[in-house]
Amino acid sequence: MTRTVIESKTKTVTIGFDEPFCVIGERINPTGRKKLAAELEAGDFSTVEKDALEQVACGAMVLDINAGVVYNSNPNPNETEPPLMTKMIQLVQGLTDTPLCIDSSVPAALEAGLAAAEGRPLLNSVTGEEDRLELVLPLVKKYNVPVVAISNDDTGISEDPDVRFAVAKKIVERAADFGIPAYDIVVDPLVMPVGAMATAGQQVFALVRRLREELGVNTTCGASNISFGLPNRHGINAAFLPMAIGAGMTSAIMNPVRQVEMEAIKAANMLMNHDANGSAWIHFSKVLEATKEGATFAEAAQAAQAAGGARGGRRGGRRRG
Repeated sequence: MTRTVIESKTKTVTIGFDEPFCVIGERINPTGRKKLAAELEAGDFSTVEKDALEQVACGAMVLDINAGVVYNSNPNPNETEPPLMTKMIQLVQGLTDTPLCIDSSVPAALEAGLAAAEGRPLLNSVTGEEDRLELVLPLVKKYNVPVVAISNDDTGISEDPDVRFAVAKKIVERAADFGIPAYDIVVDPLVMPVGAMATAGQQVFALVRRLREELGVNTTCGASNISFGLPNRHGINAAFLPMAIGAGMTSAIMNPVRQVEMEAIKAANMLMNHDANGSAWIHFSKVLEATKEGATFAEAAQAAQAAGGARGGRRGGRRRG
């Protein structure tokens, strides 16, 4: 059974077919967030701190760290992203022992993140583009880390799911040439907006099944892509996620602070028999009860986390998958 192991200094998260769905928190990312981008350029990391703690309390098992800011003072990301990535990773590691996902299109920023990260982070990402394969796969091998493989290549993103599968297969085969096993590759089959392509959901479900059955790899996606451009996006996301889980998807890069999506995932874990004795669902239900008294989901989750810490103390050690 395929298992992808991600580690911090003290904690292990396993992505696998027989594991609870892995929620990778997406919030520490300045893309489309002008306020956060301005803060980072000014050396203000207060939002990063807030986002890290909120996401972990709400159920993020891995935190994605993206330093993709285009500074007004220096628009060259090859110069600005590596030191910013290092700073962000060090800061987040000082706040939480949650494993990390290092996310950048700049190879130097990826390597800076790998050098700063404790444990075994997930690297995000490699594509089927030749130059990207030659730059990123040696880093994956050098640092012995798992990697997200995105199903596009030099021709762009194909609307044909067979082409996207072929790109994923190419990446898995090229990785094998570097001595990187398939269990260390988490394929993103690319979720298209269902508002623009009516078959987008069906395509992803079919692709995930093929990736699992034919390549034996774990999978992930940018979950909110499915609802892009549509009203009531959270309702669509909350329907999509359990269906993707049922098809075999094992993780997603998403916003865990959104209550409705997290509720759908917790329920799906229980229905898939990935929640032993329903303990995670029972805990989550207690958090939801607190929201009926006026607390936000994030506030209720953080209060429950604090109460659990006060009762039992911090849990140490690693759980091996």
